[in-house]
Amino acid sequence: MTFYTAEDVSSHRSEKDGVWIIVHGKVYDVTPFLDEHPGGKKILLKSAGTDATKQFDQFHNKAILDKWGPKFYKGDIGTGLEKTDGKDEAAEEQPLAGLEEGEAFGDLVPFGDPSWYQDWASPYYNDSHRRVRAEMRAFVEKEIMGNCFEWDEAKQIPKELFIKAAKAGILGGIAGSPWPTKYVERGPIGGVKPEEFDSFHEFIICDELSRCGSGGVLWGLIGGLGIGLPPVLHFGSDYLKDKVVRECLAGTKNICLAITEPAAGSDVANLTTTAKKTADGKHYILNGEKKWITNGTFSDYFTVACRTGEAGMNGVSLLLVERTMPGVTTRHMPCMGVWASGTSYITFEDVKVPVENIIGKENKGFKAIMYNFNHERMGICIQATRFARVCVEESMKYAHKRKTFGKKLIDHPVIRNKLGHMVRMVEATHAWMESLIYQTKTMPADLQMLKLGGPIALLKVQATQTMEYCAREAAQIFGGLSYSRGGQGEKIERLYREVRAYAIPGGSEEIMIDLGIRQSVKVAQLSGAKL
Repeated sequence: MTFYTAEDVSSHRSEKDGVWIIVHGKVYDVTPFLDEHPGGKKILLKSAGTDATKQFDQFHNKAILDKWGPKFYKGDIGTGLEKTDGKDEAAEEQPLAGLEEGEAFGDLVPFGDPSWYQDWASPYYNDSHRRVRAEMRAFVEKEIMGNCFEWDEAKQIPKELFIKAAKAGILGGIAGSPWPTKYVERGPIGGVKPEEFDSFHEFIICDELSRCGSGGVLWGLIGGLGIGLPPVLHFGSDYLKDKVVRECLAGTKNICLAITEPAAGSDVANLTTTAKKTADGKHYILNGEKKWITNGTFSDYFTVACRTGEAGMNGVSLLLVERTMPGVTTRHMPCMGVWASGTSYITFEDVKVPVENIIGKENKGFKAIMYNFNHERMGICIQATRFARVCVEESMKYAHKRKTFGKKLIDHPVIRNKLGHMVRMVEATHAWMESLIYQTKTMPADLQMLKLGGPIALLKVQATQTMEYCAREAAQIFGGLSYSRGGQGEKIERLYREVRAYAIPGGSEEIMIDLGIRQSVKVAQLSGAKL
């Protein structure tokens, strides 16, 4: 490592001598960036040769420095004599924190994390959950956090991210518990024993991934996997499981769920894509269209809902379709949000699918679809609630550095009022979510479909409306910064666009509210309620 004094840096104040600045004790040569700076070169020249930490922090996020700093890094401020052991502390990997009960974890921004992160007691978590939390945060900070804007703009995430997530023990935890030991070489992230993996480990994995503040990146990585693979795991033959599961959980292949059609979204029972058997009974001939299919542009496998029998739910089947089958066409759909998720329009034209590729039994696909809806909707709840919390965290941090009318935003009562309403909604939603997740851990699977469908449907509405409220209020706090892509308001601008991606898919809010009450009343009547 090279060391410089402040005096050394002060001699680099022009394009001729090089433009150096100091940020958080490190020296950067930003000469090559002069013509690229969005505010023009004069902004950098004005700070040349000085400690520009205060100016940098006022207009940039830490992630920007983490991502671009190494490219312009020259050395540290100091003499080098401060180090007596010869070690480069910056290069050393920091030990994981928050592994012990009662030990706080994270940045401790008020309400920026769930309460159990800040040494509050909780009945839901133990040491294994704390290990998963710590390793997930380290993974997201290193591999994802600083890249979301770039990946979103590029409309895709790199293939190697899937491989990294699989090797870290993440992908195996996306399709629900128990841990799929037969198909995954390693155990869960955090050194959790496969037999101990539960709903709260999966919750933490999804929640920590959601801290990136990008639905597109999240759906790109785990969206299709989390809803397309469970039907194969739960209802597929050993032949199909052996064919698909191992590669998908290794990150080498991708799968998606293809249900929604141009004329059939939440009304699954009335889908029109057809699959008719050939005369010899060895194949299905698949014809139809699917729309808004997450991961469809890059998936290798498609879990396709189609009609093989009579009208209505009793004539629906699930088929595993492979991209290599002639007649499968996918094209990218430009959408309001979740840009990196590979949203696609799919056309099946006389696709010849072997009968061995049916998932479960013919005309019994509706049950398989319904079986995973609770899991899918809970995933949406987890993501939407964390995204709302991201809005709280970003707003809280911004309010402590932005000044208006001579004082910080946090010192304005109107800003505290906005934050207070955001927090009360997030914390209430999170508490209900934990309670329902606990039921998925303890309640028999057959009862979960009956008893939890209504509450989870209502929770989805609560979570997505909380996300919408928080994104709106955060946008007001950030002002113009939330209106432009990139920069300090990057996450807020993106999440505001992605609200509808959570309020509509997995069951629109209006249908979820109706379903939630209808199903809850039905369960109550079966239980002998005096209504």
